[in-house]
Amino acid sequence: MRRLAQLATRLHQQARLMNTMSGRIAPQKAPSWTITADEISKQADKIIAENRAVDDEIAKETTPTFENVFLKAARIEDEQQAVISPLTFYQRVSSDASLREASTKAEELLENYFIEAGTREDVYRNIRKAFESLPRDKLDAESIRFAEKVEKRYRRNGLGLEDKQERDRVTALRKELSSVCIQFAKNLDSENGYLDFTKEELAGVPERALGQFEEQSDGKLRMTFKMPDVQPVLKYARNSATRKRVFVGYENRCAEAGNVELVEKAIRLRAEISKALGYKHHADYVLEERMAKNGDTVKAFLEDLRGKLDQKGKEEVEGLFKLKQAYLKEQGLPTEGEDKLWAWDTRFYDNLLLEREYQVDDQKIAEYFPVEQTVSGMLQLFEKLFSLEFSEVTDESKSVWHPDVRQYSVWSTEKADEPSFVGWFYLDLHPRPNKYGHAANFSLSKGYHKQDGTRVYPVTALVCNFSKPTATTPSLLKHDEVTTLFHELGHGIHDLVGDAKFSRFSGNSVDWDFVEAPSQMLEFWTWDRVQLKALSGHYKNPSEKLDDKLIDSLVKAKHVNGALFVLRQLHFGLFDLTLHTSTPEGASSIDVCELWNNLRQKISHVSQGDQQRVHGYSSFGHIMGGYDAGYYGYLWSEVFATDMFYTRFKANPVDPAVGMEYRNKVIGRGGSVDQTNLLRDFLGREPNNQAFLQELGISN
Repeated sequence: MRRLAQLATRLHQQARLMNTMSGRIAPQKAPSWTITADEISKQADKIIAENRAVDDEIAKETTPTFENVFLKAARIEDEQQAVISPLTFYQRVSSDASLREASTKAEELLENYFIEAGTREDVYRNIRKAFESLPRDKLDAESIRFAEKVEKRYRRNGLGLEDKQERDRVTALRKELSSVCIQFAKNLDSENGYLDFTKEELAGVPERALGQFEEQSDGKLRMTFKMPDVQPVLKYARNSATRKRVFVGYENRCAEAGNVELVEKAIRLRAEISKALGYKHHADYVLEERMAKNGDTVKAFLEDLRGKLDQKGKEEVEGLFKLKQAYLKEQGLPTEGEDKLWAWDTRFYDNLLLEREYQVDDQKIAEYFPVEQTVSGMLQLFEKLFSLEFSEVTDESKSVWHPDVRQYSVWSTEKADEPSFVGWFYLDLHPRPNKYGHAANFSLSKGYHKQDGTRVYPVTALVCNFSKPTATTPSLLKHDEVTTLFHELGHGIHDLVGDAKFSRFSGNSVDWDFVEAPSQMLEFWTWDRVQLKALSGHYKNPSEKLDDKLIDSLVKAKHVNGALFVLRQLHFGLFDLTLHTSTPEGASSIDVCELWNNLRQKISHVSQGDQQRVHGYSSFGHIMGGYDAGYYGYLWSEVFATDMFYTRFKANPVDPAVGMEYRNKVIGRGGSVDQTNLLRDFLGREPNNQAFLQELGISN
């Protein structure tokens, strides 16, 4: 027993050595995830008290300066964001109902406080005085940018309004809007709906996917509305009625929870607030702070793209419908009621086309991308490209919010003989009840520099919902899931390598219509033949790589029905923009459900038959969680992502010199510099959309 204990001690010491980079210990401890619900509440109260005290100090200054106003505001903001983000994160990932509830309440309490604090006239009075006497010739550009953003935020909060009664009304409306959005997110994350099917109804769905479904006492299989369950049914179920039932159920999964009414209420509140603040509509209010600047620019961008893709989209729909007719005939399936391509048909026939015309077997490809190996290969790839090292923590120092979560310390190897700490990184990859249901990167603490010059390091988490291992196979990623993983890592790396002075500009704290560009750019590596080969390895025999023929088929099929994909994005973007260019009167009378369904059919050219009133917008978290009047940003950012990849990386995707230039010139600078200037510096010219249009196969 003693020898076993000694062996265990040696193994533990070796593991600890590995997890501290050969003896190096991170200069900043990782967050602890052992908080109680009561402590969350106390932390929220403490944050408010400390913030109020700083605001009181600023308001009492008799000679307001950059140092005693803006710098003081920056320091409390820097310190508190590192506490607030983890507190409000629990509601998205915790399995403990009391923690989720406390986290939600804390977010609402803090949101209401900061709305109120952002309208303090006594504080703004001194901010204005300090701003007007700003010694611009003695301050660095980031400090000036910080002061400009703070002063403008107070004006956008309503302090530019002379009528106090109107200012108070705006504050009340903003609090109400905050509460509505928090409740929407709570309903979405706690959604636990399902549908039960017989095995016959699920004919065609791969056994691997069926293995995820819980068998009920009556022999039926239970499909939840989590993506690893829904996607294979829509892609493979041969029974049209099954696919229709899944489509309708998934679209309506949050309608009963009250989210329909919450969306409608949010639209009305936003319209009221923007009108009171003197803006034409909510879109103009939001976009004033983005690259696009106003709603007219966004509408022109989306409509121009739609015009370029509309005919191609119609042709793709016609092609899928012809495939549907041929398939029904050869399978001897009924054709009554199948005279159009339905919304629940597109994934099935798109997949069938890929299998038949391009020999792309999604399930076969997935066998070569087990999660463990894919994550490891992905991290190694970007370690080399961006001079980073991800060191997994496996000893007793590991602290996570759920046993599934993996923790890493991240180091910069730019100076090979002197690796320097970068930050903490987490992976939470599999679905569970009451967890955030999609894929996202959560910034848990932004990096920044203290006044004494020392560095506070970032903390970031990738939260995904990839299928769990079964009794016979590990968790396997379909190619689109590999792409999703790379996308979210793009956000994570953006967060980690940011080196701004203030947390407000650190990492992915950039203009919201640029924030997706770094993540979208990393997606290109999942379409590169050499990288796919290197990344792959069969789950039964890791040395067996994806063969060239399958890789070629996959790459050739990248833009099959690509116009339809972009048109679906345009449906989301134009739905969002239409809602948020409404006047208060228009917002009160608009039929949101009709708009959602009509726009989809009009833009995507697919029909919904007797399902004209589905409520997919009741789970459209983007428009209630920061992407309001901003969904266009996915396509807008993609223009920049494609331009950067084609111009600097396409010739050699693994050139570490270009990787470091990108890290230092683009993602490392975060929001401390105007994004157009970052792009111009990296590209060596003005950014343009030529590569984007070329990638889509359309002429300018």
